[in-house]
Amino acid sequence: MGDRAAKDALFSAFAEVAGALGSGRRAEIVDLLAQGERPVEQVAEQIGQSVANTSHHLRTLARAGLVRTRRDGTRIYYALAGERVQELWAAVRAVAEQHSAGLDRLARAYLGDRSELEAVDRATLVERMRRGEVLVLDVRPAAEYAAGHIAGARSVPLTELRRRLRTLPDDTEIVAYCRGPYCVYADEAVRELREHGLRAARLEDGFPEWKRHGLPVAVGAA
Repeated sequence: MGDRAAKDALFSAFAEVAGALGSGRRAEIVDLLAQGERPVEQVAEQIGQSVANTSHHLRTLARAGLVRTRRDGTRIYYALAGERVQELWAAVRAVAEQHSAGLDRLARAYLGDRSELEAVDRATLVERMRRGEVLVLDVRPAAEYAAGHIAGARSVPLTELRRRLRTLPDDTEIVAYCRGPYCVYADEAVRELREHGLRAARLEDGFPEWKRHGLPVAVGAA
């Protein structure tokens, strides 16, 4: 029969994994790395922190087994340790959405009013792509598209969208997607497209959810 000390150690090890996500910055890093691996400098830029602070957060995630590293020459790349880490992050979000008071208000403050934006679910998008009824735009940065994207999607990063509007068809509905349900890129893209008279909607979540549900993905640059 196990003793108290052994049980305490076991449950402390479980708690270390949960504790690694006990920081908004580290949670944001996990959300970011769900798009693909990247060096610490890029992570720091995306989360608005110094390289030193970002490295500290990454080491905490690595000690908990949530992040792995890969060396390429003098550069070290960070990635999520596996698909189960993405599942953990999705579960944390789902619990917060269901049980955390005030989360809706916080989401609206960040994302704005989405009531006027049509949201397309994954099953509907799969069927409409099969019938050739939509153009799917990946509006994340190009490096994230290259790391993995919805098969058949076109890469048009949000920062390039206005410049490339004339390359988009005006007789086909466009569905934009980005990093996930709390990413603003797709929302901003849909608003921009509609302002220029194009029919547009957003995917209800993003690429990590699409991949996690076993839907067709591809890798490589546009």
